[in-house]
Amino acid sequence: MADVTDKSIECLILGVGNILWADEGFGVRAVERFNELFEVTSPKVRIEDGGTLGMYLLEPICETRKLLILDCCDFHGKGAELRILRDDDVRAWSSTKISPHQTGMNDILAAAMLLGKEPEEIAVVGLQPALLDDYGGSLSPEAKAQLTPAAVAAKAILEGWGIVVKERTVNSEAPELSPAPCLNLETYETTRPSEDEAYRFGDARFINEAIAGMRKDQK
Repeated sequence: MADVTDKSIECLILGVGNILWADEGFGVRAVERFNELFEVTSPKVRIEDGGTLGMYLLEPICETRKLLILDCCDFHGKGAELRILRDDDVRAWSSTKISPHQTGMNDILAAAMLLGKEPEEIAVVGLQPALLDDYGGSLSPEAKAQLTPAAVAAKAILEGWGIVVKERTVNSEAPELSPAPCLNLETYETTRPSEDEAYRFGDARFINEAIAGMRKDQK
């Protein structure tokens, strides 16, 4: 790992989550929407799709002064409710996981703190999921309707931190955040196999193997 002693990033805008499990992917899709609508011209501000990279995110988090995260959060609210989390709310959020599929941020932030390199400011734009158990599915309609409000909320937080955010124009094309074109939201939704072809609650190949193994053990 590179040296993390220098705070070379003024602000890291990070979308995290697993797009394979419906609303778990909200943070990734929300940071994509932010990137489509707005641009930040400062070279010391980074916009990243963090996906489920987990501890691989430690280095950029250690290097940043301000951290803005977009994520799917369980704050016991109504489905698709959007909230801004700061201070103690961030600590509560970071210590939980929405589901076994999602990588929590608690270990990463704790590691940054142990290194003496935790961000000076942390804020989270979080969504209470409306739907999770849909393997290979996209966001629920309710969550999808919150993408633009989440992007606008992120803009307001950044401006409160003194970061200049501009609306994109027709001459300012947004760079792709995803490393693979097939993960683009429109492509991901329109090329999804039918329910007959793709099991909606996991990969049927592995689930069936596990069931067969348990039955064999019981004999």
